[in-house]
Amino acid sequence: MNFTGLIIGVATFLCIGLFHPIVIKAEYHFGVGCWWAFLLLGLVCIGGSLFVESTVLSTMLGIAAFSSLWSILELVKQRERVKKGWFPENPKRKNK
Repeated sequence: MNFTGLIIGVATFLCIGLFHPIVIKAEYHFGVGCWWAFLLLGLVCIGGSLFVESTVLSTMLGIAAFSSLWSILELVKQRERVKKGWFPENPKRKNK
């Protein structure tokens, strides 16, 4: 039996599920200005996926890379959700 597809599917599910609360917390604590951290993580994971020989690990790094890059857009969307009142705004953050 070949478990590669199942492993990649579970990794994708977990990665997307992990990035969702990370984006919410990042926007709450740092605002949209932390987009560069997601960009840097995405680029590092892309680089890693190019040089790892294991197909499964390379694929998982690629999934993490593009989940991180997609999170940049989600940060902007999260800011809009906060403005609509769907999520709480951080009262302690000075740069609004």
